[in-house]
Order: sequence, then structure tokens, then C-alpha cells
Amino acid sequence: MVLGLSEKGILTLIAFCCYIVMMLFIGIFQMKKTNTTQDYFLGGRGLSGWVAALSAQASDMSGWLLMGLPGSIYIGGTGRVWIAIGLFIGTVLNWIFIAKPLRRYTIVNDSMTLPEFFSNRFHDKKKILLTISSIVITIFFLVYTASALASGGKLFNRVFGLEYHIAMVIGAIVILAYTFMGGFLAVCKTDFVQGALMFIGLLTVPILAYMAMGGDLTGALAAGGVTDPDFLNIMYAEGEAYPINAILSDLAWGLGYCGMPHILVRFMAVRSEKEIKKSSVIAIIWVAISLGAACAIGIIGRGFIPGLEDSENVFIEMIQRVFADNGVMIFIGGIFLCGILAAIMSTADSQLLVCASAVSKDIYKDLIKKDAPDKKVLLVSRVTVIVVALIAILIAWDPNSSVMNLVSDAWAGLGAAFGPLVVLSLFWKRTNLPGAIAGIITGGAFVILWDYIPFGGETLYARTGLYSLLIGFFLGLLVIVAVSLLTKAPDAAVLEDFEKAKKPVEE
Repeated sequence: MVLGLSEKGILTLIAFCCYIVMMLFIGIFQMKKTNTTQDYFLGGRGLSGWVAALSAQASDMSGWLLMGLPGSIYIGGTGRVWIAIGLFIGTVLNWIFIAKPLRRYTIVNDSMTLPEFFSNRFHDKKKILLTISSIVITIFFLVYTASALASGGKLFNRVFGLEYHIAMVIGAIVILAYTFMGGFLAVCKTDFVQGALMFIGLLTVPILAYMAMGGDLTGALAAGGVTDPDFLNIMYAEGEAYPINAILSDLAWGLGYCGMPHILVRFMAVRSEKEIKKSSVIAIIWVAISLGAACAIGIIGRGFIPGLEDSENVFIEMIQRVFADNGVMIFIGGIFLCGILAAIMSTADSQLLVCASAVSKDIYKDLIKKDAPDKKVLLVSRVTVIVVALIAILIAWDPNSSVMNLVSDAWAGLGAAFGPLVVLSLFWKRTNLPGAIAGIITGGAFVILWDYIPFGGETLYARTGLYSLLIGFFLGLLVIVAVSLLTKAPDAAVLEDFEKAKKPVEE
């Protein structure tokens, strides 16, 4: 026995340590290549198609893919797959319609972050748009990062029996280390490895669990106490017909993609338009298979491991039961458990980096100290990474924190605040600065109002069951159009940039 762990626990710990050391090594290696702010935030715009695709999707899905989504389906049944359908549609549309135009535009107006893109897009000399965007990113990414750290706490707690708070802090320290050192390149390279590991685990584990049940899913569900005849019916959830407002709300998750800074920055960093074409194919295939497999984990898990107290642990339990025969199998299971850690780390590191860029580049460099040297901005970035992580730990301190709820809140806030503006900035030249400011404020404020402010004793979400992103996105879109049409049209310089961004840039 070592540290109170059984032989099984020791082998799993060895697998985790090997994985963590590899991530830290990547951070140390990439630190040598990180000398400027463009290196730290965009990797010098040198991402290959494979790295861009897998890092974008790994940073997108987080522990939610391996814990929140399977757990939701485990409880509610197949009707809960509508979120996965919405996310798949959103992924496809984001890569096909947003990736290339955004990359072109950020090269034309020399932008490294989403707030900087907005500011340069509308020639905002007073930096109002940049300030508001940075504040919105910081607020909602704190919640998003908290969801990842909560996932890490639950993982280490369940696998090693560590107290939740200690487990969460350990996970945060590992993520902090390589993000602090290597910046964007470290994040993308580690996300590439993590995306591959997530994919292999998602594909392998449910198949092995299904085989262990003898290929009889219906019989296993019945033996596991599932009496609902509509458990496998996509139009039903928790024994009742899934209402249309719930289906629309789940599909609305796909609207969030075009407003996610940690995903959009990958588009900005791809080395060429040719690589974007390759990335889009890789990313779409990865997402389709990964989402399908995650849904299968929830469905198969209900029959394979009935009666789980915490449904978000279904993938963890499935791995531990499938890989339990001998030392080699236990070690392999430990590697697959690292896939969950990979999902957590790949999102948290990206969120920390985006927060760091919002504070150091967009607020400190562009607003407070414009003549700050690169080394000072890099220092502020690294300090910000630590501060954001500490605040996120406090948000996720409650061990009963729901990964699904935390992700839902952050996704809605970012999607409603930035999504409509990204779309109109790229495709409607009449969009102007007042419209952009009004749209961000409307979208972000609406989500907070809808989800958190009680009216007559309950929130509007509780009253309607509608996801705030569904309404917030289109409300933001409407406000941007209305305010832009009611105020002065963009000047000639803004329109000239818009036309330039339509043309391919020199590679």
C-alpha cells in the first residue's frame, strides 16, 4: 500500500503521473518558443490543420463531454441527446462559415484576441468595445473555468478517494503549470494530445462495455431496473414526452459556437486557408464520433452500471469495471481515465489563456499602459492565469457543483454576448460601433437577467424552461441590426477594411 492506495490505485496513479509529466514537458518545451505576446496568445499564427482541429474541439468539449452529457442521458434517457445534435450542427456551421472569414479579417486588421478584433473592426478609438468585451470574457470564463476545475475535483475524488477540495486544487496546479509556461502553443499542443486521447477513450470504452453485456442492451437496461419503455426514444425523457421548448433549448446550444473566444482564437491562429479546409473536415468528423460515443456511454452505462448516485461519474465507473482483470488492464484503464482529465485540462487551459489575454493584452496593454514592453505584458498574462484560477476554485468550491449547470451558464453568456456580433461583423458591412456595443451588453445582460434574477419568486428560466441562449442570441442580433440602422453608417475606412477581408490573404 502506498499513500493508502490499493495495487489498482497505484497502477492508476502511475498512469496519471506519466500523463501529467508529458503535459508539463510540453509546457517547458514550448516556453522556449514563447518570446512575444503574439507567440503567447496566437502561437505566431502557425497552427497546422490537425493541431487546430483537435485543439479547438478538445478545448470546446471539456469534462462536460465525458461527465455532464453522459450523466444527463443516464438519468433522463435518449431524449437528452438533442444537446449533442445542436452542438454538432453548431460545430459544422462554425467551421464552414466563420473560420476562414474570421482568420482573414483578423489578419487585415492585425488582431490577436476577440476583443481586439471587435475594436479594430469598428475603429473604436475610445476602446469602449474592447473594454466591455474583456469584462464579459472575464466574468463568464470564470464560471466556465470553475466547471472544469469542478470536473477535476470529482475525477480525483472518485478515482483516488482524495477529498474534493484537495483534488480540485491538485488539478488546477497541473493546468496552471503548463499554461503559465508555454502559453498558446503549449495549450494547443497539449490539447492536440488530449483530443486524441479523448477520442480513443470515447470510441473504445462503450464498445467494450456493450460487449461485456453480451450485446443485449435492452435486456441489460431491464435488468438494471429501467422500466420506462421510452428510455431509448429520442422524443421522450424521464418517462415523459420531451416538450418542444426543451428540444429547442437543447438545439440552441449550437448557437454558442460563434461566440466562444477559446474556439475562435484557433481559427485566427491557423497558418493558412488551406489548413483551415483540412481542419474543418477533421474537426467535424471528431465531433460527430465523439458526441455519438458520449451519448452511447450514458445509454449503455444505465444498463451496465445501474443505480449510480452521481450520474456524472458513469464514464469513470465504466472504465474501472471494464479494465479490472489484471495489472496491465488496470494501467490501460488508468490511461483512459486520463482521457477525462484530458477533457478537463484541454478546456481549462484555453479558458485561462483567453482570460489572461483579455486582462493583459486588451485591458493592461491597450487601455492602461500602451507602451508596455512585451516582457511586461507576458508577466501580467502569467499572473492573471494564477489569479483567474484561484477565483475559479472559489466558484467551484461546493462539492455539489453541477458541471452541466456551470457550463450551461457560461456557454449562454458568451454565446449571446459575442455570437450575434461575430456573425454580423463578418457578413453585414452596415454593422456599426453603437450597434456592436448595444448587442454585447444586451446579450450578456439578458442571460444574467433570465437565469439569475427572480421575478415573483422564480427566474424566467424556471418559469419557461427556455434556455437563455435561445432568446439571448436572437435578441442580441435584433438589437445590433436595429441600433446600427438607427445610427450613423460606418465611415469609409471601416467599409474599406470590410471589403479587404473578403479577399484571400497572402500566405
